[in-house]
Amino acid sequence: MAPKIVVILVFLISLFESSSNYYAVGASYNVASYGARGDGTTDSTKAFLRAWSLACLSTARGGATLYVPRGSFLIKPVVFSGPCRSSRVVFQMDAAASLVAPTNYWELGNTGTWILFIRVTGLLVYGGTVDARANSYWRCRRSGKSCTAGSRSVALYWCNNAVVRGLRMMNSQIMHMAIDNCKNVAVRNVYIRAPSGSPNTDGIHIEASTGVTITASTIMTGDDCISIGEGAKNLWIERIACGPGHGISIGSLGASANEDGVQNVTVTNSVFTKTQNGVRIKTWARASNSFVTNISFRNLIMKNVGNPIMIDQKYCPSNQGCPRQNSGVKISRVTYTNIKGTSTAPVAMNFFCSPSNPCWGLKVRDIRLTYFKAAAKSYCANAGGSSSGVIIPRSCF
Repeated sequence: MAPKIVVILVFLISLFESSSNYYAVGASYNVASYGARGDGTTDSTKAFLRAWSLACLSTARGGATLYVPRGSFLIKPVVFSGPCRSSRVVFQMDAAASLVAPTNYWELGNTGTWILFIRVTGLLVYGGTVDARANSYWRCRRSGKSCTAGSRSVALYWCNNAVVRGLRMMNSQIMHMAIDNCKNVAVRNVYIRAPSGSPNTDGIHIEASTGVTITASTIMTGDDCISIGEGAKNLWIERIACGPGHGISIGSLGASANEDGVQNVTVTNSVFTKTQNGVRIKTWARASNSFVTNISFRNLIMKNVGNPIMIDQKYCPSNQGCPRQNSGVKISRVTYTNIKGTSTAPVAMNFFCSPSNPCWGLKVRDIRLTYFKAAAKSYCANAGGSSSGVIIPRSCF
């Protein structure tokens, strides 16, 4: 493990250990004291904002806590903004507490986010359930009618030294959780669920962020369990139960000519069950200055997965209006180690790289993937690398 990542992990572990009794010391603001009603129908948005304002402005020793008691609280699009005076602000939900969105999806409008934390340092979000109740929105999307752009359920923008733990996120209109322009964020023991047919309901999306760890979590959605976008670096993803969904993806990258790259990502000790893909790197086939480098996929189990190992540099999911050029995204130093299980596609290892920017430095080691108890295949195009140990199917390098 890289020294920089070790330092980040030690820091985040110290946050976990110290946070368990932290909020008992500081000031606490119960949203019910400011008019929030846990009946599932009363709009409690203003009460939450009032409690947040007081917690954010608090100078109490040990920081401040916004507390959500048991009950179902209806809130409309809300922004919990900083910077705060306290070095730590806790958003603590009772285990029996839930935040629910309006059933009419138009009430979330085109805000892009439902619950947004922005520019908050030392944020800790605990427990409870967040349910966007997006069934009517998905029906609109599937019908081809005019719908809103969709809202991410929980978003952290420009938040540093943050922890999200024990949170349940369900039925988001689009992405369940987004981490954007953040540093040192730990997501631990979260549960994310949406129907497998729900469109674009990624579990967790990360971009333009560094030092993010996601561990010990279960993610079942209609899109990527975890998606990694431009400018993400120094990520650690471990003990993820992924599926159904589209797997764990880097990309898509190369949608525009100028994008930051993705580097120093580890995905380890995870299980993929009935996902469309396992671990995938996907880029559009057009000019780009982006890159992907220093990636490690290791100790992974695939259970009836469509494309267990995949690099796709001609990504175009709708097969309409595809650019049909050569991808400019440069992919290098990607390692696949100890990946085992079953593929539902005959090609279990598929490396389709750019003709003008071939992949290099790919390494496969100790791979055992079968296709319905038969021999699987591997495929390489413009891909250079090496193999070691037992490789099933046979390496195409």
